[in-house]
Amino acid sequence: MQQALLSVHDIYPHIRTVMGMVIGLGVTRLLSGVARIVQHPAQYRLYPVHLAWVASVLLSLVHFWWWEFGLYQVEVWTFGTYLFVIGYAILLFLQCALLFPDSLQDYLSYQDFFLARRSWFFGLLAATSLFDVIDTLIKGEEHFSRFAGEYLVRTPILVVLCIVAALTRSRVFHVAFVSSALMYQLSWIFRLFDKLT
Repeated sequence: MQQALLSVHDIYPHIRTVMGMVIGLGVTRLLSGVARIVQHPAQYRLYPVHLAWVASVLLSLVHFWWWEFGLYQVEVWTFGTYLFVIGYAILLFLQCALLFPDSLQDYLSYQDFFLARRSWFFGLLAATSLFDVIDTLIKGEEHFSRFAGEYLVRTPILVVLCIVAALTRSRVFHVAFVSSALMYQLSWIFRLFDKLT
């Protein structure tokens, strides 16, 4: 009875707060990792591909918080929908944890660590891409139709590239992948998500 009296305007701020806590942990993890690099630049040899993925994931976190405002359009919230959205935020946090682990003591450099854990990182990145499609569907058919054409192209390509990245240590491939991913990500945000509508 009490639940029936709650409107989406009552429920959504609560859900947004929980999402914000998880996303905040991810941002904190990345910023703390970057601060550690600044504080101790010679402690571990840097790896430009790793740093570029740090920038990409940080941008994803900030963008996630921006575009999840669209969830206010969801008129009926179930525990499953809530769990899915929190799961999406957790996937993003886990990417942050894989970019900056608690300790690098078993590794010689960020490159050594990143390449050793690349299957996990790119597996999470592929899963995040798939979650993004479902998240857009949750926001309604009209909202999804706005992005459907591009999703049908970008999602399979990104998943395949993540599989290749998980399997190869090729420096050329990893540099090309992260560079193109960052450029596309910026294009995607400014073309389609610059304004909340």
